[in-house]
Amino acid sequence: HVQLVESGGGSVQAGGSLSLTCVGYNLDYSNYYMGWFRQAPGKEREGVAWLFGAGATTYAHPVRGRFTISRDTAKNTLYLQMNNLTPGDSAMYYCAADRQLSACLTSKFGYWGQGTQVTVS
Repeated sequence: HVQLVESGGGSVQAGGSLSLTCVGYNLDYSNYYMGWFRQAPGKEREGVAWLFGAGATTYAHPVRGRFTISRDTAKNTLYLQMNNLTPGDSAMYYCAADRQLSACLTSKFGYWGQGTQVTVS
């Protein structure tokens, strides 16, 4: 079965950086649209970054210029480099994947990881 496994979360001071990783099992990243999402306590899940075919990317306004989504299809790994972190970035971060562009455009991905916690103080 398809499995996405995130890692790289942790605690960091404001202004610091973290790099999240999402490794995929039983799927080929080169055939999937992918994204990163986050959910803070008491808040709805929100999209952070999306990766389309041919490497095209888009970002939510709060993270634009600070976060970078990328992937290594040879390693079946998705990354989220997060710089200049603020307490507002504290949340559980999830990666997601789907073969359908519509899923990516609507953020209704079919596959989700279990999440990795990011805490910024």
